[in-house]
Amino acid sequence: MLHFVALQQQLLKTKTITILKTEEKVNNLYVIGITLVATLGGFLFGFDSGVINGTVHGLEVAFEAEDIGSGFNVASMLLGCAVGAFFAGKLADAYGRRTMLIVAAVFFIISAWGSGIATASPEFIVYRIIGGLAVGAASVMAPAYIAEIAPARFRGALATVQQVAIITGLFLSFLSNYILADLSGSAVNILWLDFETWRWMFWMELFPAGIFLISLFFIPESPRYLVAKQKNEKALKVMDTLYGAGMGQPKVDEIESSLSKDHHKPRLSDLYDKTLGRIKPIVWIGIGLASFQQFVGINVVFYYGSILWQAVGFGENDALLINVVSGALSIGAVVASLLLVDKMGRKPILVIGSVGMSITLILVVVAFASGSLVADPVTGKETLALSDSMGVLALIAANLYVIFFNFSWGPVMWVMLGEMFPNQIRGLGLAIAGIAQWVSNFLVTLTFPMILGSAGLAFAYSLYTLGAIISIFFVIKYVKETKGKELEEMEG
Repeated sequence: MLHFVALQQQLLKTKTITILKTEEKVNNLYVIGITLVATLGGFLFGFDSGVINGTVHGLEVAFEAEDIGSGFNVASMLLGCAVGAFFAGKLADAYGRRTMLIVAAVFFIISAWGSGIATASPEFIVYRIIGGLAVGAASVMAPAYIAEIAPARFRGALATVQQVAIITGLFLSFLSNYILADLSGSAVNILWLDFETWRWMFWMELFPAGIFLISLFFIPESPRYLVAKQKNEKALKVMDTLYGAGMGQPKVDEIESSLSKDHHKPRLSDLYDKTLGRIKPIVWIGIGLASFQQFVGINVVFYYGSILWQAVGFGENDALLINVVSGALSIGAVVASLLLVDKMGRKPILVIGSVGMSITLILVVVAFASGSLVADPVTGKETLALSDSMGVLALIAANLYVIFFNFSWGPVMWVMLGEMFPNQIRGLGLAIAGIAQWVSNFLVTLTFPMILGSAGLAFAYSLYTLGAIISIFFVIKYVKETKGKELEEMEG
């Protein structure tokens, strides 16, 4: 009889485990589906950031822009990004993560259309700033949303999908730019319906932006936001769907417990530690992570890649093709990060990336420093002439630099910002870090054409090399590992 009872219990246990495994498989697919929708914001972030790369020449011709004017046309979006990132975090605490992603999708559509129809720099800048608001909002809301719906055991991998989406967006914008320019012969030539090619480059974004907007109506609101708003029944339904029927209540209780320790409407003063009499260290770490991601100069490659390679002697089409190759390599690097981030941890990957970028940037500087300026016999514009060996070195080192970035700081910075802040200050922490990220991005992007024109490529890349070297010591000394921790365990 005892044997029969034991056997019955074992069968029941086996059946329960089987059911749980089946539920877990279904839930995982649901989580992945939600993640893919949220990361369409990242895709548009990448596409919107990358599309400008192929349009710089067209904008210079259409708007008769010089170095500083060209730099501001490109960098203007980043002003909107800083504002969007800051207010998206605060507004998301008030109205929800999904709501802000919907607003971002609408802004992406307006910006894509408007940037293509602009007839002068001021009009173009307005539409780019609207796009910047969307990019800034998506940059902080997508990783926050993913972090808040994903189980801890593979939260890093799912959050890294955000960077896969960003790089895929960059890659497809580079590919789209290359194909359109190849069809017409140049970004400044007429392509279809009597419009220049560079305008169609912007309009290509309307397709993914429309898909993003529609898809957002089919995903739930963040359960952690719902609990914070005391909508526990709605949160429970979401959690039961994510973790299995009857499994959501413990998670809701855990979230409520973490919020009840200091349950009030999030405010900026929450970032200040009254006991220590200073801003909480976690805020400074977030600012540091966000700033160093830009001070290594990666967006010079993303925004000015075609101009950069033309500056060392490549033709327009060849320069655009190099961008396509860099984009493809970047996708591979991010996929590698996705597979390793929950095994190796965040901190080791950041260190590897910083060391790799430092070495490859030094090689880029060496290559650029070896060149000499040669005036174009037709236009009179000076380009940097490199020997064959140094040209190859610059090309290989620059692509390795992009690979190291997209294996490490590209995805992992966003993973950490989405999960490192305690529940009570997550929206605010992301907002402050987002401002730091986009202001740093703006400074690097705005100054590059001026540095290129006055001091040259070697000096510009020396500055980015210094940023990469300093980032090594910053990560080792200040960044704490978050691998495998529940969001409720994060401390300020």
